[in-house]
Amino acid sequence: ACAIEDGFLATNVKVTLKLGQVRGVAMLVAERAALEVHEYSPRLVKQTVVGHGNAEKFQVQQMVKTLLSLKNVPEPHDAADALAVAICHFHHACFAQRILAAQAGTKLTSANLTRRRASR
Repeated sequence: ACAIEDGFLATNVKVTLKLGQVRGVAMLVAERAALEVHEYSPRLVKQTVVGHGNAEKFQVQQMVKTLLSLKNVPEPHDAADALAVAICHFHHACFAQRILAAQAGTKLTSANLTRRRASR
């Protein structure tokens, strides 16, 4: 799977356009690799990682460090953002799989998760 942050609006128009191009390339590469693309809003990523959607960047960085048991905040600082999106995806994808398993009447185990990932 490929997890990316929803559209980002920067104060600089050129930066916004460049980020849009990068997102487009990332989505194209994922599609060509037959990966599912999951998009998460910055607010949801912050809510998932920190506990509130209005978290500051340094709060996200500190929680990523804590959640992943890292010695230091990831460098460059954008790496913490990418890891936060990955943490958000892991949290929401696992939750979605549990819901699907419950609807199907099966118990979700780590063996089931491994089989599902291998079959994709």
